[in-house]
Order: sequence, then structure tokens, then C-alpha cells
Amino acid sequence: MPEPASASPSGTTTPAPATADATPPFDTAPPPGGLARLGGWCARRPVVVIAAWILALLAALAGRHVVAPTFSDQVSLPGTRSSTGADLLAAHEPAAGAASGRVVFHGDGASLASNASVTRSVSGLTHLPHVASVSAPVVSADGRTAYVTVRFDVQARTLGHGYTGQLDEATRPARDAHLQVAYGGDLDQVTRAPADDRASELVGVAAALLVLLLAFGSVLAALLPLAAALVAVGTGLGVVGVVAGVVSFATAAPTLATMLGLGVGIDYALFLTTRFRQELMDGRDPATAAARTTASGGRAVLVAAVTVIVAMLGLYASGLTFIGKLGLAACLAVAVTATAAVTLVPAALGLTGRRIDRFALRRPVAETGGERDGWHRHADRVARHPWRYLAVGTAVLALLAVPALSMRLGHVDASADPAGSTSRTAYDLVADASGPGFGPGANAPLTIVVDLGTGHSGTGDLGPALQRTLRASPDVAEVAAFRPSPDGRLLTSTVTPVHGPQDASTSALVTRLTDDTLPTALRGTTAHGYVTGATAAQTDFRDTVRQRLPVIVATVLAAAFLLLMTVFRSLVIPLKAALLNLATTAASYGVLTAVFQWGWGGGLLGLHEPVPIESYVPMMMFAIVFGLSMDYEIFLLSRIADVRRAGGDNTRAVGAGLAGTGRVISSAALIMTAVFLSFSASPTVVVKMLALGLAVSVVLDATLVRLVLVPSSMFLLGRANWWLPGWLDRRLPHLEA
Repeated sequence: MPEPASASPSGTTTPAPATADATPPFDTAPPPGGLARLGGWCARRPVVVIAAWILALLAALAGRHVVAPTFSDQVSLPGTRSSTGADLLAAHEPAAGAASGRVVFHGDGASLASNASVTRSVSGLTHLPHVASVSAPVVSADGRTAYVTVRFDVQARTLGHGYTGQLDEATRPARDAHLQVAYGGDLDQVTRAPADDRASELVGVAAALLVLLLAFGSVLAALLPLAAALVAVGTGLGVVGVVAGVVSFATAAPTLATMLGLGVGIDYALFLTTRFRQELMDGRDPATAAARTTASGGRAVLVAAVTVIVAMLGLYASGLTFIGKLGLAACLAVAVTATAAVTLVPAALGLTGRRIDRFALRRPVAETGGERDGWHRHADRVARHPWRYLAVGTAVLALLAVPALSMRLGHVDASADPAGSTSRTAYDLVADASGPGFGPGANAPLTIVVDLGTGHSGTGDLGPALQRTLRASPDVAEVAAFRPSPDGRLLTSTVTPVHGPQDASTSALVTRLTDDTLPTALRGTTAHGYVTGATAAQTDFRDTVRQRLPVIVATVLAAAFLLLMTVFRSLVIPLKAALLNLATTAASYGVLTAVFQWGWGGGLLGLHEPVPIESYVPMMMFAIVFGLSMDYEIFLLSRIADVRRAGGDNTRAVGAGLAGTGRVISSAALIMTAVFLSFSASPTVVVKMLALGLAVSVVLDATLVRLVLVPSSMFLLGRANWWLPGWLDRRLPHLEA
């Protein structure tokens, strides 16, 4: 058994002497290649490389500031019924289809029906830039609440957050009269300040630093991966901001890029720093150690990063640019962090050299303590009872996945916004008031568009008949009279549902009106009916995501299968990895459903009521979880493959792989979990969902999957793990992790 390395009084790492029965090195680097030369060059010129990265960071952040990117959650769904209806409105009645917001007034005194301060406020709103029209106030039955609809001649998101001050100035008369004023609808895109996740980032960084200190026992060794990751994340966010000046990203894109960039950035740097310290303990000089680290660990990092990028770009297979762009933002962050891992990290390691364990809090330890350390003993236990471990691990994942069977996709509406926010206040005031145009469904108005066609035949009494038919439909609270468009081509009306936007009955109403009620009522005429508006568009978006999720899954699985098959020269390993990742994702879906949809522990995340699972979250989670779990898979399998290439048998290779990566994977998983969980404090519910779902998936992947299911299945499969037909082996390019 090799002796543990020790630190000299000066803080330098002293290699442990070799012994006759030492374990054959499982981390022997492949022959020097491009990565080895790159790592060695960066280690010998650390000041140049570090300075270049600092300049890149400053340039990216400056570019983001100059571009001043805007982010929007507007979704385009060409070809859907809601989109067709919106296009008809834009062509024949532009005012009706324009972006609109809602300004709500509330008071405890006299009726607002003829309130002078409301009248002056409405007049002020009509004179604001880009306001096309302001409707007459709709007043509740008790007269205490009123709202007006403000229509704009541009998309609301282009107005910018600074437009809020102009809204406040216009409605000042109402505020001076001690009325409550709140903004809803599309104005939410104006009044909602950009998400401030600095507190979450600080918590995540602090937690990561604590884990790194525990893992390395050295202040300098802990700070190095963290500093490299922070530089990479800052640069990546700057790049995302610059690209956002050309490509419109969703509002969650910067947060997603930060979460992934910080998580994988620290992981990659941790993985390389661990290998570098081992190289020093084995007696190499710092430059050689950095070169060998980049040659072996850097290759695994790049393969892992490419896997994440492939998974995220696979989101474009959905055909939904909104989701594809979220994946693109994440890809930019991961690409920058991977580049930093093979350039900035070796430079920092070369600059630090043997001083890496200076300011040690405890005695430095090697990656593994020998053939009888805890990881080897765990591998031996699994090897003796592989079926038992496989059955227990599978049962736990299956149990966690059960709630996912009842997952309901939908859109989280303003009722889930933080209490006191103007969007939440506007929602609650309208939902709680009584009278025509009020109630929960008033926050989910449906616009009915009837295209009469060019002939207009048989449509004389169509409007009143349609109004009666729609009013008789279940879950309909009110139907406005149909009115013709200026050119007489369309008939339009507004249906107010009984329930709010995120209620399942409202989505069912949209589907029923679109597929049954309108086609039946218009049968025998040349007219065609459409349901449009924000709520209808969200329903179409949900249905589109549900239909295309299998395409995303198949695309990502196929791409990852080909990559792993090429890297590890096996058909069994990528198949097993795909199945295990599907199981991990299903279990994460189950936890997400239990917390957000069933409300189990939702209060701990700041939720006051159950909400549906945001439509695109499962699709995003699958791609991210698949990519991240492949990181750990590649780190583990690359070590196992190293031992196998060195002549070790299957049992020895699996044991050495667990021993060589157990500590670093566990530390990396703790860091990534802490980073993700820190973002669960975000005020945005979608970010909370992604944060919790990703944290759960990382925990499951680093424990049940890596420590139980992977080794037990590999012990059971034996040599079959590495089966690849000869004809296929000859045709595949040669890559190694």
C-alpha cells in the first residue's frame, strides 16, 4: 500500500515513496499530444495566460454593457391555432392584437366609477410614448376595484424597465388620492426588474469554498478552482449578454448560464487540480504535472463538456426556438468554462506549483489511499452482492419516480409571483373582485377570432348564435358580444373563464373550444374559428412541448450514445449510461412533481400554493441532467478504462475507478448541489424548479448511480461491458477520455 503524501514545513508537497505492492497507476497519461503541449505551455507561461483571461473577462463584460441586451419570454408558435388567430388579428384588426397591459386601481372609499383621480390617471396613460389606446375603466360590482387595458404599438419588452417610472408618473393622481395602483398583463415584462441572483451566487460560492477546503485541506488548493471558475463564469455571462444583443434569450437564460457555468466550472477545475496534486505526489515537476494533467484529465473534461453541449443543442430538435435558445445560452457558458479548464487552470497550477498545499488546514492526501481504502472496500462489497445493490438502487429510483406519473404541465401565472410584487397585486385585485369582467378567470381572457372568409356567406346571425353557444359551455363565466373588424372580415369576442390561467380547467376549456365547440358551431358555414391570446398560446405551447419531448429525448440519447461508443469503444457502456440517466431524470421529475404540483414542502421554497410544472422545464431538465450526469460517468469510466488498458481485470478496474474518482466526484457533486440549491431562493418559480430538479438529479447521480448502479451493473456484465463488433471498431474514429 502506498504511503500517503506529506507536506514539508514550507508547504510543498513531498511525494510518497513507491512500494513493491503499489497499485499499478490508473492515471497514467497517454503519449504527449496537443492537450499535453497546451497544458505545458500554459503552465510555463502562467502570467501571459492569466492576463489574457482577465482581458477576455473585461472585454466580455464591457461588450455586454455596450450591447445592453434585452430578455423576453415571448414564444412564437407558427402554425398553431392560437398563432393563426393572432396573425388574423394583426392583419385585419391590428389594435385588437397589439401588446397590452392592465392597470388596476383599488380603493376602500367611494366608487371608482366616476373617480376624478382615476380619470386623470387614464388620461396620463394615453399620452405615454408607444401607447396606442386605453380602454374605458371596467369597475367591479362594489365599485372598489377598476382596471383599464393599455394597448401599445410595440412589443412591451422593448419598452425597458425604465418605462415603469413613466407609468408611475402617469398614475400619480390615483396614488395621491390614496388609491392602490398595480400593473399586470404584458406590463409585467416592463415592471419586473431583472432577476437579482447575486445573493444566490454568493451562497453557492461560499458553499463551494467550504467543500473545496474540506476536500483539499488547503486554502490555496481550494481557492484555485473557485477563482478559475469565477473568471470563466464571468466571461461566459458576458458572452451570453453580447449574443443576446442579436439573439433574444428568455429571462431565465442568464441565471441558467450562471448555474451551469459555476457548477461545471468548479467541477472541471476541481477534477484537474486533484490530478495535478497527485502528479506532484508522484514526483513530477509542476510543468510536467500540469502537462500530464491536461493530457489525461483535460481530455475527460472536454469530452464531458462536449456531451453537455450536445445535450443542450439537442433542444433545437424540439423546433421551439425559445427552448433552443435557452440551450444555446447554456452551451456558451459551458464552452467558455471548458476552455478555461484546459488553459486557465493549467496556468494557475503552473504558477502555484508545489506551493499548492501552502496554508494547509490538514495533512494533504492522495486521490486514493491504496487498495484497501474505503472506496476499494465499497467496490468489494458491491462485487460480492451485485444483484442486491442493483435491485435496491433501482427500487429507490423507481419509488422517487412515481409522482411523475401524475405530472401536469402548464404555465405558472402571476398568482405565484412574490407577495407584494405589482404583478401579483394586480392579479389578486382582479381575481378577488366581483362583477362582470372580474374573478380569477379575468386574468385569463380568451380572444375568439372568427374568420368569415372572402364570401361571408351564411354568417348574418353568426355573432349572436356563437355568443349563446359559448356562454353555454362549461367553465365559461362571461362572453362579450361579437363585433366585426373594420374590414368586415373577422368577428371577435372575449371569453372570460371561471378559473385562472394555470388552472387545469382553463387549459381544458381552450382545448374544448378549439377542437369541439367552435368547429361544431361553424359547421355548414365558410367561417373558421380560433382561440388566441396569452392563455391560449400557453396551452398550445404546452401541447407542442408534450408532443416534441420524445424527439428531444431520442435526439440527445442518440448523440450521446454515438459519442460514448466512440470514446469507450463499447456498445454496452453507452446503452447502460442512457438507461441510468433516464432513470435519474424520471426520479428528478417525481421529486419536482411532489414539491411543486402536490405542494410537499413547497413552503420551504417560498411557494404559498401548488403550481403546475412549467411546460418547458421537463425538456430543459432532461437535457441538462443528461449532460451533467454524463460528466460523472465520463470521469468514472475514463479511470476504469485507464486501468483496463494497463492490464487490470474488470473487478480491479471498477474498484480502482471508484477509488480514483470517488472523492473528487463526491466533492464535485456536493459543490454542484450547493450551487443549484442556492438558486432555489430566486423569486422566479421556473428558476426554483430548475434549481431543485438539478440539485436532486446531481445527488442521485453521484450516490445511487455512480456508487451503486454503475459498479453493480459493470460487475454483472463483466467483459461484456467492453463489447464492440470488430467491423464497427474499425469504422469508428479513435477518441479517448
